[in-house]
Amino acid sequence: MSELQDALQEYLAIRHGLGFELRGLASGLRNFVAFLNRAGVAHITTELALRWATQPAQARPATWADRLGMVRRFAVWRRGSDPRTEVPPEGLLPHRYRRTAPYLYTDQEIEQLLVAAARLPSTKGLRARTYVTLFGLLAVSGMRINEALGLDRADVDLVAGILTIRRTKFGKSRLVPLHASTTAALQRYADTRDRTLRAVATRAFFISERGTRITDCIARYTFAQ
Repeated sequence: MSELQDALQEYLAIRHGLGFELRGLASGLRNFVAFLNRAGVAHITTELALRWATQPAQARPATWADRLGMVRRFAVWRRGSDPRTEVPPEGLLPHRYRRTAPYLYTDQEIEQLLVAAARLPSTKGLRARTYVTLFGLLAVSGMRINEALGLDRADVDLVAGILTIRRTKFGKSRLVPLHASTTAALQRYADTRDRTLRAVATRAFFISERGTRITDCIARYTFAQ
């Protein structure tokens, strides 16, 4: 392992200890350090950082700027122990971030979605009920899909009518109060789930017919159907 790879491991450990998510950061910076190693360079340079950040060529300018930004933050930290380190200047890859306008479904479209979900093929009768309840919960609560799928059974208080959302976008938890009709719908789903699959290892509230937590990818694929 090179000196720069050792430094990266230390940097990631510090970031993790401060509570930052490392998923995209760790893989991106490891890829960058490997890029430097292949180039035979033992320290960060602005030229190579820029060359790496603008790959792939067909990526959006915002993606290039994000990639360069993660390298720049690492370089700022690394320069404290390696004065050869070059810190890419801010604004080297300027871009204006444009948030995609959200699509707001009408009541009629939501109703059509739930009707379609109720018709999903299901060997045990649970799949359709799962997605009707899941999509219905998203529609009335404003939760993100990963928040709903991340719910454990202990997070769903059907007596008080409150959901506990953990591992939110900013790493905090919050409580979501439910309307009585939503609580009743979740209770009906829980009853159906427990009758259909009596012994499962997962703690997830929403589960597949195999008794596993539903993944974000599968949920989005099902929605697209």
